[in-house]
Amino acid sequence: MYKNIEDSQITITELMLPSHSNFSGKIHGGYILGLMDQIAFACASKHSRHYCVTASVNRVDFLNPIDVGDLVTLKASVNYTGRTSMVVGVRVESENIQTSEIKHCNSSYFTMVAKGESGKNVPVPGLILNTEQSIRRFSRSIVRQKQSKKRSNKFKASKFKIDDHLEILKTHNAKIEL
Repeated sequence: MYKNIEDSQITITELMLPSHSNFSGKIHGGYILGLMDQIAFACASKHSRHYCVTASVNRVDFLNPIDVGDLVTLKASVNYTGRTSMVVGVRVESENIQTSEIKHCNSSYFTMVAKGESGKNVPVPGLILNTEQSIRRFSRSIVRQKQSKKRSNKFKASKFKIDDHLEILKTHNAKIEL
């Protein structure tokens, strides 16, 4: 079974309140991360028609601060489907209500896994790729997965060779005392 990407896309908008702010008066990053996880869950669950759990989050860079009183809009879309997992792209934008200025605050990729009633992983519908953008996003997810596996294998304790890394450490803010 295959589904259109549009069938599971979700958008939510929320007013940022003082209770969401950190000590500098900006919206707390942890609060935004929680909203991102919620919308990724909703999007993945809508696509798979199953309860989903977050397996991993691929890099979250906070590009612009969000102010109290801003409207924050989160957009989620399934970018990739494996056998039981999905990569959900999440985009966060803030809008100043008074000026209508919209800022891109961050984007991230959540790997979500569909679970059956027994708690076991269950297959998910595939994606119908019908635009150049959908093919680009699906392909990018494949490449990102391969890079992640290569990166994690390179630094496994059983394969790590300290001599391969000592030279590069000399140019960084670290002191080696072995």
